[in-house]
Amino acid sequence: MGQLRPPCSVAAALLCFSLVTAACTGERVGGEKTAALHAIITTTSAAPTTTPPTTTTTTTAVPTPAPTAPAARRRVLETGFRPFLTAGGDVTLNYPAQRVERVGFHESNRLGARDLEVMSDAGAWLDMPTRDRNTPGRTAADIVSEPDREVRVPVTGTVKRAGTYTLYCKYTDSYAVIEPDGHPGWEVKVLHITGLVVLTGQHVEAGVTPLAAHPTRLPFKSQVEDYGAAPLWPHVHIEVVDPTIKNPPGVGGNGCN
Repeated sequence: MGQLRPPCSVAAALLCFSLVTAACTGERVGGEKTAALHAIITTTSAAPTTTPPTTTTTTTAVPTPAPTAPAARRRVLETGFRPFLTAGGDVTLNYPAQRVERVGFHESNRLGARDLEVMSDAGAWLDMPTRDRNTPGRTAADIVSEPDREVRVPVTGTVKRAGTYTLYCKYTDSYAVIEPDGHPGWEVKVLHITGLVVLTGQHVEAGVTPLAAHPTRLPFKSQVEDYGAAPLWPHVHIEVVDPTIKNPPGVGGNGCN
């Protein structure tokens, strides 16, 4: 009896096994070398995300400008040349100008200057800081008046003298001195006036008789102008003096202030 052959299906299975084994060992069936199978692994790397540089914008706030103070409004009193001050109880002084902004009180440079009292219906006035004259603070009055307008006599009486003098040792100014009917012997002094129209010995009437063409515009800023509206107005100076009272040393300043 001849040798039995394996069935075809068994032979095929053995052939498949040999092929698989050869693939794993790198050999062909029958012992021949074969190229090894290489697995190519493709790795996909995600491209790095590029973050654009951050741009920081700094906004500097522009400060809001402080509000500008409105220009001071000038308040003007229409005086009618009426009375507004008294001195010693028997001397009455009238406004020397028709239109007045205010009255500023300060120290006279004469110890004999009398205190001035404000009447109840007077307009705007103030007491100004000391001038270091060692005299009372309300012994002289600066009446801020409309420029280029007539100045009238402030007291009824007789003109004792009038003319020009040197102000603060360097400036030329005009003045008038009137002896009041209400107190003979005293003197009402009026300064800072231009264009005198009165004469020595002339009897004058308060608020009626013209005294000068207009107030003097001084070539420097006066103390009372610190309180005025622009454009600044000039002023007329008035004081009432007892000339029998003389200045002792150290009173009244040095004559140039």
